[in-house]
Parts: sequence; C-alpha cells; structure tokens
Amino acid sequence: MNETQLAALLTEVAGGTLSVDDALTRLRSLPFEALEDVATLDHHRSLRTGFPEVIYCEGKTEDQVAQITEKLAARSPRLLGTRATEAQFRAASQRVPDLEWNELAHCIWMDREPGKDLKTGAAVVCAGTSDLPVLEEASLTLRLMGHEPRRITDVGVAGLHRLIPHIPVLQEANVVVVIAGMEGALASVVAGLTQAPVIAVPTSVGYGASFGGIAALLAMLNGCASGMAVVNIDNGYGAAHMAALINEKIEKYAPASSNGYTPTAYDAQSAAGSQPGLR
Repeated sequence: MNETQLAALLTEVAGGTLSVDDALTRLRSLPFEALEDVATLDHHRSLRTGFPEVIYCEGKTEDQVAQITEKLAARSPRLLGTRATEAQFRAASQRVPDLEWNELAHCIWMDREPGKDLKTGAAVVCAGTSDLPVLEEASLTLRLMGHEPRRITDVGVAGLHRLIPHIPVLQEANVVVVIAGMEGALASVVAGLTQAPVIAVPTSVGYGASFGGIAALLAMLNGCASGMAVVNIDNGYGAAHMAALINEKIEKYAPASSNGYTPTAYDAQSAAGSQPGLR
C-alpha cells in the first residue's frame, strides 16, 4: 500500500462508504505479511521509502517467486523483480496476468499506473553493448520509480571521441549512472565532465584478469575524479534506486524554472531510437 491508496482508504472511511471494521481488515497486514517458510513481506516499505519491496529472484524457486509476486502485486500498483529467469516469470504470470518480462534485464515487472508523468534529470551511460543488461535493469528501475532516464550507450574509453557529443547531456543531468566493465575507466572520465553526482556500476564483463568485475570495481573505487560513488558488481538496480532518490529530492525542491533539463534535438533522437526493449 502506498500513500495514494492509504489516503483513498481513509477518505472512504471519512465519507462513510467504508466501515471502520472493514478498514481495519485491510490495514491489519499493512506493516508486513508472513508467507510461511518463504518470506516476510514488507508492505509498509512504500509508505516509508516511496517504493515497494523489490524481489531478488536469484536463489528462489519458481513457486516462491510466484507466491511473493502475487502478494506484493495485490497491494501495490508497481512491482519489480530482479535477477529473474523466464521460468520464474512464467510461474508468476499464472498468478499475476498483467506481469511483464524484460528479457535483456532479466527482470519481471508490473506498472498499473503507466500514464503517470515521469521526472527528467537522470542519465544512464554504459561503456559497451555487453553492458546493456545492467543498463536495462537500471533504466527499468528508474522508470518504475517515476524517472525517465536519458540513455547513452557504447561510449567506452576505447573510442572516447564517441562520448564527446553527449557532454551537454551529462552536464545538464542531476545525477548520472555510469556502467562499465573491463578496466572500468569510463566512470572517472564522466565524473570529470559533470558537476552531477556519478554513481558507478562495475560489470562482470571482461576477460580472465577482470576477475568477474573485481578489476573494474577496484578501479572505480580508486578513481581520482571527485563526486563519484560506487555500487557492487552488476548492481544496476542499486545504482538506479540511489539515482532516483537523488533526482526525486532535486526535482521536489528545485523551482520549476530552474530545471536544467530542457528538451533538445538529442531528446527527440533518443526517444526515437534508444528506448529499451520492454514487453
């Protein structure tokens, strides 16, 4: 249950269309709900933090994911499950018919308020095509949290000139998520080009000596550019959640006229050719 749903329930009680007993029945499992031997679901999280509990699907059985998905979907208009398999999606969609599957991001998701306006201000950048699954996870997370990311792809340091046309976008952004594997150098480069906070995401992309992303992680942690923080390997969700919180505060307290994000030709081009493959 989120703030909108809770306000609607209280309005019904105040207007006499819902009895106090019925309201208590709905609220009884508001803080949490126990699924025996499976999970204890935090239905209060959206009220506390602004976004419902996210399902980390890796390590869970298909039935466990399906049970958790059904219960969360019953109490929230939005749902996200990361590190999911298609088999988990199929099992969960039997219980939640409007559930969606994002194959590239390996995410299950649901949005029952798709017409809601999305805030601008966040940019998501990846070094190479092999980093796209992490970028897709980050982009999907931002959208479900109410933010429309500008996506900049395949601009790694092996061809640094490819980043130059996007510098105005980076400098206009409120927050930037940078995703890179191999040596992870792109994050430091971007952080040196913008005053926006940069959230760096090392990926597991790379040959043997990359050690599954540890090389990129250490490089980012040792980066010399100011204003950069680092999340764990392949954690596009964690980076995007942090970016959404930052952008939410900036957009909430900044005067409408001060938003440096104004539509440009780049936006039109991005909207036409850079949308993620959601289905």
